[in-house]
Amino acid sequence: MTVPEKLTALRKVMEENGAQWYLCNTADPHGSEYINDHYKEREYLSGFTGSAGTLLVGTETACLWTDGRYFVQAEKELDGSTICLMREGDAGVPTLYEYLADSVASGDLLLLDGRLCEAKRGQKIASVLRDNGARMRIGKNLVNAVWEDRPSDSAEDIRVLPKDLCGCSVSEKITMLRDAVAEAGGVATILSCLEEQMWLFNLRGNDVECNPVAYAYSVITDESVTLYVKEEAVTDDFYAFAEKEDIRLRSYDSFYRDLPKLRFDGSVLVDPDRTNYLIQRVLERSGAEIIAKQSPIEEEKAVKNETEIGHTRRIYRNDSLVLTRFLHYVKEKAGKEALDELALAKKLDDMRLAQPDCNDLSFTTISAFGPNAAMMHYEATEEDHAAIGANGFYLVDSGGQYDGGTTDVTRTLALGEIPREQKKQFTRVLAGMLALQNAVFLSGCGGRNLDILARGPVWELEMDYKCGTGHGVGYMLSVHEGPHGIRWKQLRAGEDAVIRPGMLVSDEPGVYVAGSHGIRIENILLCVKRCENGDGEFLAFEPLTLVPIDRDAILPEELQPKELAWLNAYHKQVRDALLPLMEDEDEKEWLIKATEALG
Repeated sequence: MTVPEKLTALRKVMEENGAQWYLCNTADPHGSEYINDHYKEREYLSGFTGSAGTLLVGTETACLWTDGRYFVQAEKELDGSTICLMREGDAGVPTLYEYLADSVASGDLLLLDGRLCEAKRGQKIASVLRDNGARMRIGKNLVNAVWEDRPSDSAEDIRVLPKDLCGCSVSEKITMLRDAVAEAGGVATILSCLEEQMWLFNLRGNDVECNPVAYAYSVITDESVTLYVKEEAVTDDFYAFAEKEDIRLRSYDSFYRDLPKLRFDGSVLVDPDRTNYLIQRVLERSGAEIIAKQSPIEEEKAVKNETEIGHTRRIYRNDSLVLTRFLHYVKEKAGKEALDELALAKKLDDMRLAQPDCNDLSFTTISAFGPNAAMMHYEATEEDHAAIGANGFYLVDSGGQYDGGTTDVTRTLALGEIPREQKKQFTRVLAGMLALQNAVFLSGCGGRNLDILARGPVWELEMDYKCGTGHGVGYMLSVHEGPHGIRWKQLRAGEDAVIRPGMLVSDEPGVYVAGSHGIRIENILLCVKRCENGDGEFLAFEPLTLVPIDRDAILPEELQPKELAWLNAYHKQVRDALLPLMEDEDEKEWLIKATEALG
Protein backbone atom coordinates (compact mmCIF):
# COMPACT_ATOMS: atom_id res chain seq x y z
CA MET A 1 0.00 0.00 0.00
CA THR A 2 1.02 3.59 -0.58
CA VAL A 3 1.22 5.99 2.37
CA PRO A 4 -2.14 7.65 1.50
CA GLU A 5 -3.71 4.17 1.30
CA LYS A 6 -2.28 3.24 4.71
CA LEU A 7 -3.64 6.43 6.24
CA THR A 8 -7.05 5.76 4.72
CA ALA A 9 -7.03 2.25 6.20
CA LEU A 10 -6.01 3.62 9.61
CA ARG A 11 -8.75 6.26 9.52
CA LYS A 12 -11.31 3.54 8.86
CA VAL A 13 -10.16 1.66 11.98
CA MET A 14 -10.19 4.94 13.93
CA GLU A 15 -13.80 5.48 12.90
CA GLU A 16 -14.71 1.96 14.00
CA ASN A 17 -13.25 2.77 17.42
CA GLY A 18 -14.94 6.16 17.68
CA ALA A 19 -11.62 8.05 17.54
CA GLN A 20 -10.85 11.30 15.74
CA TRP A 21 -7.09 11.12 16.35
CA TYR A 22 -4.34 8.51 16.49
CA LEU A 23 -0.84 9.27 17.77
CA CYS A 24 2.09 7.17 16.63
CA ASN A 25 5.47 7.62 18.32
CA THR A 26 8.88 6.29 17.30
CA ALA A 27 9.18 3.87 20.18
CA ASP A 28 9.16 0.37 21.57
CA PRO A 29 7.82 -0.51 25.05
CA HIS A 30 11.24 0.28 26.57
CA GLY A 31 11.83 3.80 25.29
CA SER A 32 14.70 2.63 23.09
CA GLU A 33 16.29 5.05 20.65
CA TYR A 34 16.86 2.34 18.06
CA ILE A 35 13.96 -0.04 17.70
CA ASN A 36 13.33 -3.47 16.25
CA ASP A 37 11.54 -3.55 12.88
CA HIS A 38 8.47 -4.95 14.64
CA TYR A 39 7.90 -1.58 16.34
CA LYS A 40 8.56 0.78 13.42
CA GLU A 41 4.91 1.80 13.16
CA ARG A 42 5.52 5.46 12.39
CA GLU A 43 7.93 4.49 9.61
CA TYR A 44 5.42 2.02 8.17
CA LEU A 45 2.55 4.52 8.16
CA SER A 46 4.47 7.60 6.96
CA GLY A 47 7.36 6.32 4.84
CA PHE A 48 9.75 8.53 6.83
CA THR A 49 12.73 6.38 7.84
CA GLY A 50 14.49 8.72 10.28
CA SER A 51 15.06 7.46 13.82
CA ALA A 52 13.10 10.27 15.49
CA GLY A 53 9.62 11.57 14.75
CA THR A 54 5.99 11.66 15.84
CA LEU A 55 3.02 11.10 13.54
CA LEU A 56 -0.42 12.47 14.40
CA VAL A 57 -3.27 11.28 12.19
CA GLY A 58 -6.63 13.01 12.30
CA THR A 59 -9.79 12.33 10.35
CA GLU A 60 -8.83 15.01 7.82
CA THR A 61 -5.14 15.79 8.40
CA ALA A 62 -1.84 14.11 9.23
CA CYS A 63 1.30 15.78 10.59
CA LEU A 64 4.80 14.54 11.33
CA TRP A 65 7.16 16.25 13.75
CA THR A 66 10.92 15.72 13.53
CA ASP A 67 14.05 17.66 14.43
CA GLY A 68 16.67 19.50 12.40
CA ARG A 69 18.79 16.40 11.78
CA TYR A 70 16.07 15.09 9.47
CA PHE A 71 14.49 18.11 7.76
CA VAL A 72 16.03 17.42 4.34
CA GLN A 73 15.43 13.68 4.57
CA ALA A 74 11.85 14.04 5.81
CA GLU A 75 10.91 16.54 3.11
CA LYS A 76 12.14 14.08 0.50
CA GLU A 77 10.51 10.98 1.98
CA LEU A 78 7.16 12.63 2.75
CA ASP A 79 6.73 13.97 -0.76
CA GLY A 80 3.34 12.81 -2.06
CA SER A 81 2.33 11.31 1.29
CA THR A 82 -0.32 13.96 2.19
CA ILE A 83 1.50 14.31 5.54
CA CYS A 84 2.49 17.82 6.62
CA LEU A 85 6.09 18.11 7.85
CA MET A 86 6.43 19.97 11.15
CA ARG A 87 10.00 21.22 11.50
CA GLU A 88 10.60 21.22 15.24
CA GLY A 89 12.24 24.38 16.48
CA ASP A 90 11.55 26.47 13.37
CA ALA A 91 9.82 29.81 13.89
CA GLY A 92 6.06 29.58 13.59
CA VAL A 93 5.95 25.77 13.79
CA PRO A 94 3.69 24.61 16.66
CA THR A 95 4.87 21.87 18.96
CA LEU A 96 2.81 18.69 19.15
CA TYR A 97 1.20 19.94 22.35
CA GLU A 98 0.38 23.34 20.85
CA TYR A 99 -1.12 21.67 17.80
CA LEU A 100 -3.26 19.38 19.95
CA ALA A 101 -4.42 22.34 22.03
CA ASP A 102 -5.49 24.23 18.89
CA SER A 103 -6.92 21.33 16.88
CA VAL A 104 -8.53 18.75 19.18
CA ALA A 105 -12.16 19.61 19.88
CA SER A 106 -14.16 19.02 23.02
CA GLY A 107 -15.49 15.47 23.02
CA ASP A 108 -12.82 14.18 20.63
CA LEU A 109 -11.10 10.87 21.37
CA LEU A 110 -7.36 10.34 20.82
CA LEU A 111 -5.95 6.82 20.84
CA LEU A 112 -2.36 5.76 21.36
CA ASP A 113 -0.60 2.61 22.47
CA GLY A 114 0.50 3.44 26.02
CA ARG A 115 3.37 0.97 25.77
CA LEU A 116 4.83 3.06 22.94
CA CYS A 117 4.83 6.43 24.70
CA GLU A 118 7.08 7.56 27.53
CA ALA A 119 5.28 8.40 30.77
CA LYS A 120 6.23 12.08 30.86
CA ARG A 121 4.98 12.62 27.32
CA GLY A 122 1.78 10.71 27.97
CA GLN A 123 1.03 12.82 31.03
CA LYS A 124 1.52 16.05 29.09
CA ILE A 125 -0.70 14.90 26.21
CA ALA A 126 -3.40 13.84 28.67
CA SER A 127 -3.24 17.24 30.36
CA VAL A 128 -3.66 19.10 27.05
CA LEU A 129 -6.62 16.94 26.10
CA ARG A 130 -8.32 17.39 29.47
CA ASP A 131 -8.02 21.15 29.11
CA ASN A 132 -9.81 20.85 25.76
CA GLY A 133 -12.53 18.59 27.10
CA ALA A 134 -11.18 15.72 24.99
CA ARG A 135 -10.39 12.14 25.98
CA MET A 136 -7.50 9.70 25.52
CA ARG A 137 -7.37 5.91 25.61
CA ILE A 138 -4.04 4.09 25.77
CA GLY A 139 -4.87 0.40 25.77
CA LYS A 140 -5.35 -0.39 22.09
CA ASN A 141 -2.97 -0.52 19.13
CA LEU A 142 -4.70 0.28 15.82
CA VAL A 143 -1.67 -0.23 13.57
CA ASN A 144 -1.93 -4.00 14.01
CA ALA A 145 -5.18 -3.88 12.04
CA VAL A 146 -3.62 -2.23 8.98
CA TRP A 147 0.00 -3.47 8.94
CA GLU A 148 0.10 -6.43 6.61
CA ASP A 149 3.00 -8.85 7.10
CA ARG A 150 4.22 -7.05 10.20
CA PRO A 151 7.74 -8.29 11.11
CA SER A 152 7.87 -10.62 14.09
CA ASP A 153 9.39 -9.54 17.37
CA SER A 154 12.80 -10.80 18.51
CA ALA A 155 13.89 -13.25 21.21
CA GLU A 156 17.61 -13.86 20.73
CA ASP A 157 19.77 -15.64 23.32
CA ILE A 158 20.81 -13.56 26.31
CA ARG A 159 24.55 -13.47 26.91
CA VAL A 160 26.20 -13.31 30.35
CA LEU A 161 29.32 -11.15 30.12
CA PRO A 162 32.62 -12.58 31.35
CA LYS A 163 33.98 -10.96 34.52
CA ASP A 164 37.05 -9.53 32.79
CA LEU A 165 34.84 -7.22 30.68
CA CYS A 166 32.79 -5.79 33.55
CA GLY A 167 34.87 -4.43 36.41
CA CYS A 168 31.87 -4.50 38.77
CA SER A 169 29.76 -7.44 39.93
CA VAL A 170 26.00 -7.74 39.66
CA SER A 171 25.60 -7.85 43.42
CA GLU A 172 27.58 -4.61 43.80
CA LYS A 173 25.40 -2.88 41.23
CA ILE A 174 22.16 -4.09 42.82
CA THR A 175 23.36 -2.87 46.23
CA MET A 176 24.14 0.53 44.69
CA LEU A 177 20.67 0.68 43.13
CA ARG A 178 18.90 -0.30 46.34
CA ASP A 179 20.84 2.30 48.32
CA ALA A 180 19.98 5.02 45.77
CA VAL A 181 16.29 4.07 45.77
CA ALA A 182 16.22 4.13 49.56
CA GLU A 183 17.93 7.53 49.58
CA ALA A 184 15.16 8.81 47.29
CA GLY A 185 12.58 7.54 49.78
CA GLY A 186 11.56 4.38 47.93
CA VAL A 187 11.50 0.67 48.62
CA ALA A 188 11.40 -0.54 45.02
CA THR A 189 11.97 0.43 41.41
CA ILE A 190 10.67 -0.85 38.10
CA LEU A 191 13.04 -0.84 35.15
CA SER A 192 12.03 -1.05 31.52
CA CYS A 193 14.99 0.70 29.81
CA LEU A 194 16.91 -2.11 28.12
CA GLU A 195 20.38 -0.53 28.39
CA GLU A 196 19.94 0.02 32.13
CA GLN A 197 18.96 -3.59 32.70
CA MET A 198 21.80 -4.95 30.58
CA TRP A 199 24.24 -2.82 32.58
CA LEU A 200 22.76 -3.76 35.95
CA PHE A 201 22.91 -7.51 35.33
CA ASN A 202 26.08 -7.59 33.17
CA LEU A 203 24.08 -9.04 30.30
CA ARG A 204 23.91 -8.40 26.57
CA GLY A 205 21.46 -9.46 23.88
CA ASN A 206 20.68 -9.15 20.20
CA ASP A 207 17.05 -8.05 20.00
CA VAL A 208 17.66 -4.58 18.53
CA GLU A 209 19.86 -3.99 15.50
CA CYS A 210 23.16 -2.30 16.38
CA ASN A 211 22.27 -2.25 20.08
CA PRO A 212 23.26 -5.35 22.10
CA VAL A 213 20.22 -5.56 24.36
CA ALA A 214 17.59 -8.14 25.23
CA TYR A 215 13.91 -7.42 25.85
CA ALA A 216 13.28 -7.38 29.59
CA TYR A 217 11.52 -5.74 32.53
CA SER A 218 12.80 -5.74 36.10
CA VAL A 219 11.23 -5.26 39.50
CA ILE A 220 13.80 -4.62 42.23
CA THR A 221 12.71 -4.27 45.83
CA ASP A 222 14.75 -4.06 49.01
CA GLU A 223 14.31 -7.83 49.35
CA SER A 224 13.99 -9.37 45.89
CA VAL A 225 14.91 -9.09 42.21
CA THR A 226 12.54 -10.27 39.49
CA LEU A 227 13.60 -10.24 35.85
CA TYR A 228 11.03 -10.67 33.07
CA VAL A 229 12.62 -12.09 29.91
CA LYS A 230 11.47 -14.02 26.88
CA GLU A 231 11.57 -17.72 27.56
CA GLU A 232 13.14 -18.47 24.18
CA ALA A 233 16.10 -16.23 25.12
CA VAL A 234 17.02 -18.14 28.29
CA THR A 235 20.10 -20.31 27.81
CA ASP A 236 21.53 -22.79 30.30
CA ASP A 237 24.29 -20.29 31.15
CA PHE A 238 21.74 -17.57 31.76
CA TYR A 239 19.59 -19.80 33.94
CA ALA A 240 22.64 -20.74 36.03
CA PHE A 241 23.58 -17.07 36.31
CA ALA A 242 20.12 -16.12 37.57
CA GLU A 243 20.19 -18.90 40.15
CA LYS A 244 23.64 -17.84 41.37
CA GLU A 245 22.61 -14.18 41.69
CA ASP A 246 19.28 -15.04 43.37
CA ILE A 247 17.27 -13.48 40.53
CA ARG A 248 13.73 -14.72 40.05
CA LEU A 249 12.92 -15.26 36.36
CA ARG A 250 9.47 -14.62 34.95
CA SER A 251 8.10 -14.73 31.41
CA TYR A 252 8.31 -11.43 29.53
CA ASP A 253 4.69 -11.80 28.42
CA SER A 254 3.50 -12.05 32.03
CA PHE A 255 4.80 -8.62 33.06
CA TYR A 256 1.64 -6.64 32.28
CA ARG A 257 -0.47 -9.36 33.90
CA ASP A 258 1.64 -9.23 37.05
CA LEU A 259 1.93 -5.45 37.20
CA PRO A 260 -1.55 -4.63 38.60
CA LYS A 261 -1.06 -7.28 41.30
CA LEU A 262 2.26 -5.98 42.63
CA ARG A 263 2.13 -4.58 46.14
CA PHE A 264 4.90 -2.57 47.80
CA ASP A 265 5.55 -1.57 51.42
CA GLY A 266 6.39 1.96 50.34
CA SER A 267 7.02 4.16 47.33
CA VAL A 268 8.19 2.95 43.92
CA LEU A 269 10.83 4.92 41.99
CA VAL A 270 9.86 5.24 38.32
CA ASP A 271 11.83 7.24 35.76
CA PRO A 272 9.19 9.10 33.70
CA ASP A 273 11.63 9.48 30.79
CA ARG A 274 12.54 5.78 30.79
CA THR A 275 9.18 4.17 31.56
CA ASN A 276 6.22 3.87 29.26
CA TYR A 277 2.90 5.52 30.01
CA LEU A 278 0.97 2.26 30.38
CA ILE A 279 3.24 1.11 33.22
CA GLN A 280 2.74 4.38 35.07
CA ARG A 281 -1.05 4.36 34.63
CA VAL A 282 -1.33 0.73 35.81
CA LEU A 283 0.73 1.53 38.91
CA GLU A 284 -1.40 4.60 39.64
CA ARG A 285 -4.63 2.65 39.25
CA SER A 286 -3.36 -0.10 41.57
CA GLY A 287 -2.68 2.49 44.27
CA ALA A 288 1.11 2.53 44.18
CA GLU A 289 2.83 5.66 45.44
CA ILE A 290 5.25 6.76 42.70
CA ILE A 291 8.49 8.70 43.02
CA ALA A 292 9.02 10.23 39.57
CA LYS A 293 12.78 10.59 39.34
CA GLN A 294 15.67 9.84 37.01
CA SER A 295 16.88 6.27 37.40
CA PRO A 296 20.04 6.09 39.53
CA ILE A 297 21.46 3.70 36.96
CA GLU A 298 21.70 6.30 34.21
CA GLU A 299 24.56 8.28 35.71
CA GLU A 300 26.29 5.26 37.24
CA LYS A 301 26.30 3.58 33.83
CA ALA A 302 27.73 6.69 32.18
CA VAL A 303 30.79 6.84 34.46
CA LYS A 304 33.01 4.05 33.21
CA ASN A 305 35.11 2.09 35.70
CA GLU A 306 38.83 1.41 35.20
CA THR A 307 38.22 -1.98 33.59
CA GLU A 308 35.78 -0.48 31.09
CA ILE A 309 38.12 2.44 30.36
CA GLY A 310 41.05 0.11 29.72
CA HIS A 311 39.07 -2.01 27.27
CA THR A 312 37.60 1.11 25.60
CA ARG A 313 41.05 2.61 24.96
CA ARG A 314 42.14 -0.67 23.34
CA ILE A 315 39.03 -0.92 21.19
CA TYR A 316 39.25 2.70 20.00
CA ARG A 317 42.86 2.26 18.97
CA ASN A 318 42.01 -0.81 16.91
CA ASP A 319 38.84 0.74 15.48
CA SER A 320 40.79 3.89 14.54
CA LEU A 321 43.23 1.73 12.60
CA VAL A 322 40.37 0.24 10.58
CA LEU A 323 38.94 3.64 9.67
CA THR A 324 42.38 5.05 8.85
CA ARG A 325 43.01 2.20 6.43
CA PHE A 326 39.59 2.86 4.89
CA LEU A 327 40.28 6.58 4.46
CA HIS A 328 43.57 5.73 2.74
CA TYR A 329 41.65 3.48 0.34
CA VAL A 330 39.12 6.21 -0.50
CA LYS A 331 41.76 8.91 -1.01
CA GLU A 332 43.79 6.62 -3.26
CA LYS A 333 40.88 5.31 -5.37
CA ALA A 334 38.61 8.37 -5.68
CA GLY A 335 38.81 9.89 -9.15
CA LYS A 336 40.63 6.83 -10.48
CA GLU A 337 38.06 4.07 -10.04
CA ALA A 338 34.25 4.00 -9.99
CA LEU A 339 33.09 4.28 -6.39
CA ASP A 340 29.68 4.80 -4.86
CA GLU A 341 28.28 5.46 -1.40
CA LEU A 342 26.78 2.01 -0.92
CA ALA A 343 29.90 0.10 -1.98
CA LEU A 344 32.08 2.21 0.29
CA ALA A 345 29.75 1.68 3.24
CA LYS A 346 29.84 -2.07 2.66
CA LYS A 347 33.63 -2.06 2.39
CA LEU A 348 34.04 -0.23 5.68
CA ASP A 349 31.44 -2.42 7.38
CA ASP A 350 33.25 -5.56 6.19
CA MET A 351 36.59 -4.21 7.39
CA ARG A 352 35.20 -3.40 10.83
CA LEU A 353 33.25 -6.64 11.25
CA ALA A 354 36.39 -8.61 10.35
CA GLN A 355 37.97 -7.48 13.63
CA PRO A 356 38.07 -10.39 16.12
CA ASP A 357 36.19 -8.56 18.90
CA CYS A 358 33.61 -6.82 16.70
CA ASN A 359 30.08 -8.22 17.05
CA ASP A 360 28.03 -5.66 15.12
CA LEU A 361 27.89 -2.10 13.91
CA SER A 362 26.86 0.49 16.49
CA PHE A 363 24.56 2.16 13.91
CA THR A 364 23.98 2.03 10.18
CA THR A 365 27.01 3.54 8.46
CA ILE A 366 26.46 6.99 6.97
CA SER A 367 28.35 7.09 3.68
CA ALA A 368 27.43 10.31 1.89
CA PHE A 369 28.85 12.32 -0.99
CA GLY A 370 28.07 15.93 -1.90
CA PRO A 371 24.44 16.97 -1.25
CA ASN A 372 23.63 13.71 0.53
CA ALA A 373 26.07 14.64 3.31
CA ALA A 374 23.81 17.58 4.17
CA MET A 375 21.35 15.00 5.60
CA MET A 376 22.80 14.26 9.03
CA HIS A 377 21.42 10.72 9.22
CA TYR A 378 21.48 9.81 5.54
CA GLU A 379 21.59 6.12 4.62
CA ALA A 380 22.64 4.87 1.19
CA THR A 381 20.39 2.05 -0.01
CA GLU A 382 20.24 -0.25 -3.02
CA GLU A 383 17.43 1.87 -4.41
CA ASP A 384 18.88 5.27 -3.58
CA HIS A 385 22.61 5.98 -3.50
CA ALA A 386 25.02 8.24 -5.32
CA ALA A 387 28.28 7.76 -7.16
CA ILE A 388 31.38 9.32 -5.63
CA GLY A 389 32.12 12.28 -7.88
CA ALA A 390 35.51 13.65 -8.84
CA ASN A 391 35.10 16.84 -6.79
CA GLY A 392 33.35 17.27 -3.46
CA PHE A 393 33.19 16.29 0.18
CA TYR A 394 32.69 12.66 1.18
CA LEU A 395 31.40 12.16 4.74
CA VAL A 396 31.55 8.84 6.58
CA ASP A 397 30.09 8.35 10.07
CA SER A 398 30.40 4.85 11.48
CA GLY A 399 31.06 2.71 14.52
CA GLY A 400 31.14 -0.79 15.93
CA GLN A 401 29.96 -2.87 18.86
CA TYR A 402 32.96 -4.69 20.29
CA ASP A 403 33.70 -6.90 23.25
CA GLY A 404 35.26 -4.02 25.12
CA GLY A 405 33.50 -0.93 23.88
CA THR A 406 31.19 0.94 21.52
CA THR A 407 32.74 3.20 18.88
CA ASP A 408 31.52 6.19 16.88
CA VAL A 409 33.63 8.37 14.57
CA THR A 410 33.08 10.74 11.65
CA ARG A 411 35.51 12.04 9.06
CA THR A 412 34.94 14.24 6.01
CA LEU A 413 37.30 13.87 3.06
CA ALA A 414 38.06 16.41 0.35
CA LEU A 415 38.02 14.67 -3.02
CA GLY A 416 39.35 16.60 -6.02
CA GLU A 417 38.75 20.34 -6.18
CA ILE A 418 36.89 21.95 -3.26
CA PRO A 419 35.75 25.61 -3.35
CA ARG A 420 37.63 27.85 -0.96
CA GLU A 421 34.46 28.82 0.91
CA GLN A 422 33.75 25.15 1.67
CA LYS A 423 37.34 24.65 2.84
CA LYS A 424 36.88 27.64 5.12
CA GLN A 425 33.80 26.01 6.58
CA PHE A 426 35.73 22.77 7.11
CA THR A 427 38.52 24.68 8.84
CA ARG A 428 36.12 26.42 11.23
CA VAL A 429 34.46 23.09 12.05
CA LEU A 430 37.92 21.71 12.76
CA ALA A 431 38.75 24.70 14.97
CA GLY A 432 35.62 24.06 17.03
CA MET A 433 36.30 20.34 17.34
CA LEU A 434 39.87 21.01 18.51
CA ALA A 435 38.78 23.69 20.99
CA LEU A 436 36.40 21.32 22.74
CA GLN A 437 38.88 18.43 22.62
CA ASN A 438 41.49 20.60 24.34
CA ALA A 439 39.16 22.19 26.88
CA VAL A 440 40.18 22.59 30.51
CA PHE A 441 37.19 23.17 32.77
CA LEU A 442 36.11 23.16 36.39
CA SER A 443 34.39 20.15 37.87
CA GLY A 444 30.66 20.84 37.93
CA CYS A 445 30.40 22.00 34.33
CA GLY A 446 27.72 20.55 32.10
CA GLY A 447 27.45 20.45 28.33
CA ARG A 448 25.90 23.92 28.09
CA ASN A 449 29.09 25.37 29.61
CA LEU A 450 31.23 23.76 26.92
CA ASP A 451 29.12 23.86 23.76
CA ILE A 452 30.24 27.35 22.71
CA LEU A 453 33.83 26.12 22.37
CA ALA A 454 32.84 23.90 19.44
CA ARG A 455 29.93 25.91 18.07
CA GLY A 456 31.54 29.35 18.33
CA PRO A 457 33.83 29.04 15.28
CA VAL A 458 30.82 27.91 13.19
CA TRP A 459 28.67 30.74 14.52
CA GLU A 460 31.41 33.13 13.40
CA LEU A 461 30.43 32.13 9.85
CA GLU A 462 26.82 32.98 10.76
CA MET A 463 25.95 29.31 10.38
CA ASP A 464 24.69 26.67 12.79
CA TYR A 465 24.14 22.93 12.96
CA LYS A 466 20.65 21.83 14.04
CA CYS A 467 21.77 19.29 16.62
CA GLY A 468 23.85 18.95 19.75
CA THR A 469 27.62 19.02 19.68
CA GLY A 470 28.09 15.85 21.69
CA HIS A 471 26.39 12.83 23.22
CA GLY A 472 27.45 10.23 25.72
CA VAL A 473 28.58 6.81 24.48
CA GLY A 474 27.77 3.50 26.14
CA TYR A 475 30.07 0.63 27.02
CA MET A 476 29.04 -2.26 24.77
CA LEU A 477 25.61 -0.60 24.74
CA SER A 478 23.87 2.26 22.95
CA VAL A 479 26.06 4.59 20.93
CA HIS A 480 23.94 7.45 22.33
CA GLU A 481 23.90 7.53 26.11
CA GLY A 482 22.73 10.01 28.75
CA PRO A 483 22.39 11.74 31.03
CA HIS A 484 25.13 14.09 29.82
CA GLY A 485 25.54 15.74 26.44
CA ILE A 486 26.95 18.88 24.89
CA ARG A 487 24.46 21.35 23.42
CA TRP A 488 23.63 25.02 23.76
CA LYS A 489 19.89 24.58 24.19
CA GLN A 490 18.45 22.81 27.20
CA LEU A 491 15.68 20.57 25.90
CA ARG A 492 14.26 19.53 29.27
CA ALA A 493 14.36 21.01 32.74
CA GLY A 494 17.36 19.73 34.70
CA GLU A 495 18.80 18.03 31.65
CA ASP A 496 22.27 19.58 31.71
CA ALA A 497 24.03 16.81 33.63
CA VAL A 498 27.49 17.42 35.06
CA ILE A 499 30.33 15.91 33.03
CA ARG A 500 32.37 13.67 35.31
CA PRO A 501 35.69 11.81 34.98
CA GLY A 502 35.05 8.46 33.35
CA MET A 503 32.30 9.72 31.06
CA LEU A 504 32.63 9.43 27.28
CA VAL A 505 31.28 12.17 25.06
CA SER A 506 31.34 12.84 21.33
CA ASP A 507 32.80 16.04 19.89
CA GLU A 508 31.16 16.59 16.51
CA PRO A 509 30.48 20.10 15.24
CA GLY A 510 29.49 20.45 11.61
CA VAL A 511 28.14 22.46 8.70
CA TYR A 512 25.22 21.26 6.57
CA VAL A 513 24.17 23.12 3.44
CA ALA A 514 21.06 21.60 1.86
CA GLY A 515 21.54 20.64 -1.77
CA SER A 516 25.30 21.21 -1.61
CA HIS A 517 27.42 19.50 1.04
CA GLY A 518 27.86 18.43 4.63
CA ILE A 519 30.89 18.58 6.91
CA ARG A 520 31.31 16.79 10.24
CA ILE A 521 34.42 15.87 12.22
CA GLU A 522 33.83 13.65 15.23
CA ASN A 523 36.12 12.32 17.94
CA ILE A 524 35.08 10.50 21.11
CA LEU A 525 36.55 12.02 24.27
CA LEU A 526 37.12 10.57 27.72
CA CYS A 527 36.72 13.02 30.61
CA VAL A 528 39.74 12.83 32.93
CA LYS A 529 40.92 14.67 36.03
CA ARG A 530 43.61 17.22 35.17
CA CYS A 531 44.57 18.73 38.53
CA GLU A 532 43.25 20.09 41.79
CA ASN A 533 44.32 23.33 43.46
CA GLY A 534 42.97 26.20 45.50
CA ASP A 535 40.55 27.12 42.71
CA GLY A 536 39.01 23.68 42.56
CA GLU A 537 39.24 20.45 40.56
CA PHE A 538 40.00 20.93 36.89
CA LEU A 539 39.01 18.38 34.26
CA ALA A 540 40.06 17.81 30.66
CA PHE A 541 39.47 15.42 27.78
CA GLU A 542 41.52 12.56 26.36
CA PRO A 543 40.77 11.81 22.70
CA LEU A 544 40.06 8.11 22.24
CA THR A 545 39.56 8.43 18.47
CA LEU A 546 42.92 8.40 16.70
CA VAL A 547 42.22 9.02 13.00
CA PRO A 548 43.84 11.58 10.67
CA ILE A 549 41.89 14.70 9.73
CA ASP A 550 42.07 15.45 6.02
CA ARG A 551 44.79 18.08 5.53
CA ASP A 552 43.60 18.64 1.93
CA ALA A 553 40.42 20.29 3.29
CA ILE A 554 42.19 22.68 5.67
CA LEU A 555 43.13 26.31 5.10
CA PRO A 556 46.06 26.69 7.53
CA GLU A 557 45.91 30.48 7.36
CA GLU A 558 42.38 30.32 8.84
CA LEU A 559 43.68 28.62 11.99
CA GLN A 560 45.15 30.46 14.93
CA PRO A 561 48.65 29.41 16.10
CA LYS A 562 47.09 27.65 19.11
CA GLU A 563 44.73 25.72 16.84
CA LEU A 564 47.55 24.68 14.52
CA ALA A 565 49.51 23.45 17.52
CA TRP A 566 46.52 21.43 18.68
CA LEU A 567 46.12 19.86 15.23
CA ASN A 568 49.80 19.00 14.90
CA ALA A 569 49.93 17.52 18.40
CA TYR A 570 46.85 15.40 17.67
CA HIS A 571 48.27 14.15 14.39
CA LYS A 572 51.50 13.18 16.14
CA GLN A 573 49.46 11.23 18.66
CA VAL A 574 47.62 9.47 15.80
CA ARG A 575 50.87 8.62 14.02
CA ASP A 576 52.58 7.33 17.18
CA ALA A 577 49.61 5.12 18.04
CA LEU A 578 48.83 3.65 14.62
CA LEU A 579 52.14 3.39 12.79
CA PRO A 580 53.41 0.45 14.92
CA LEU A 581 50.17 -1.43 14.14
CA MET A 582 50.53 -1.11 10.36
CA GLU A 583 52.19 -3.73 8.19
CA ASP A 584 51.48 -2.44 4.66
CA GLU A 585 54.24 -0.07 3.51
CA ASP A 586 51.89 1.99 1.34
CA GLU A 587 49.57 2.53 4.30
CA LYS A 588 52.51 3.53 6.49
CA GLU A 589 53.73 6.03 3.93
CA TRP A 590 50.25 7.50 3.55
CA LEU A 591 49.76 7.81 7.33
CA ILE A 592 53.05 9.66 7.70
CA LYS A 593 52.03 12.17 5.01
CA ALA A 594 48.48 12.46 6.36
CA THR A 595 49.80 13.43 9.79
CA GLU A 596 52.59 15.81 8.77
CA ALA A 597 52.64 19.08 10.66
CA LEU A 598 50.89 22.08 9.11
CA GLY A 599 51.94 25.69 9.54
